[in-house]
Amino acid sequence: MSASHFPIRLEGARPLFYKEVLRFWKVGFQTVGAPVLTAVLYLLVFGHVLEDHVKVYGTVGYTSFLIPGLVMMSVLQNAFANSSSSLIQSKITGNLVFLLVTPLSHWAWFLAYVGASVIRGLMVGAGVFIATVWFAPPGMANPLWVLAFAILGAGLMGSLGLIAGLWAEKFDQMAAFQNFIVMPMTFLSGVFYSVHSLPAFWQGVSHLNPFFYMIDGFRHGFFGVSDASPWMSLGVVAIAFATVAAFALELLRRGYKIRH
Repeated sequence: MSASHFPIRLEGARPLFYKEVLRFWKVGFQTVGAPVLTAVLYLLVFGHVLEDHVKVYGTVGYTSFLIPGLVMMSVLQNAFANSSSSLIQSKITGNLVFLLVTPLSHWAWFLAYVGASVIRGLMVGAGVFIATVWFAPPGMANPLWVLAFAILGAGLMGSLGLIAGLWAEKFDQMAAFQNFIVMPMTFLSGVFYSVHSLPAFWQGVSHLNPFFYMIDGFRHGFFGVSDASPWMSLGVVAIAFATVAAFALELLRRGYKIRH
């Protein structure tokens, strides 16, 4: 049976995916190398200042605790940046029209853009881990949890980046979306601290943040302990991914702000 007989048409997804991966890889020093350097600087500053003052989960040193948080933060931020920057640049430069004249389905668009975002997020995350693990190896209690949360988190943020890229009409709007939504939710998710160290009110607020479950579940894969149940975190992240992905697919199906 040919691909055109399937209810979800995926023709063209592979070349578009390849184009999106090539787009960020050609400037890898900026898209992969720079985020790794930023994470290393975070580790050097926060790890040096707080290593002798903060213990997490009873016996885990602060630097070891910080490394998985920085890895996951890098995965999330770069997955979002990949799809959002690609779409907004194509809209502003006018070359999006070359995709619009093709018979690509909304599913093909989604898989290509989000797939490339996942690849970039995982590459940056792996780079951050390799560059920082020598400072204080955090261990690896369950690699499957690490992989599951990394892929789901990157997919979620790639989908959110699609929504932001479709909505924004200029770089200022994209910067506002990232600075006032993505960045605060990332930094308030427990990257640099355990939420158990917060007052009860702010613990409750943190548990309303889906980014917290991505970070916490990912960290569970390294230490085998976490602030919340990893299964609950997995459920929250999976539901959030499904919801955001469905919304992104619907916007693509309607041609929101890309077809006039």
